[in-house]
Amino acid sequence: MSSSGRGQTEPLAALVAVFALGVGLSLYVGALDSTLPSLTIESEMAPVAADRFVDEASSLGVLQPPIEGSADAASPNGYGMNATLRSGSDVWHGGPRRSSTGGCVRRTVRVRTAPGIVRPGTLEVCTWPEV
Repeated sequence: MSSSGRGQTEPLAALVAVFALGVGLSLYVGALDSTLPSLTIESEMAPVAADRFVDEASSLGVLQPPIEGSADAASPNGYGMNATLRSGSDVWHGGPRRSSTGGCVRRTVRVRTAPGIVRPGTLEVCTWPEV
């Protein structure tokens, strides 16, 4: 039996198949991202939002005020989020006024209050479902 008799795939067909797989995965991930907040229990959303906030607002694990932009970027889809950062007598807020219906989480963090000065602080992140 000659080698031309063996099964081979045309390069164009293989590229089309890879492209179709990529589009399918992209659509699946997009749909999953939009429905994930509705599948998450409200009390579990605050810790997730706090993790996202710390990733957005920190550099090498140290939070850097002001935090308004980071609060907007870390807010989960379908939820409102408020972040309050305290260090000594300094207080920074980000996000809309918090609702009484949401869940909150507090974390001890490091805060850069001035160039070269890092102090301990407290981060409180509250989330609530948007109506």
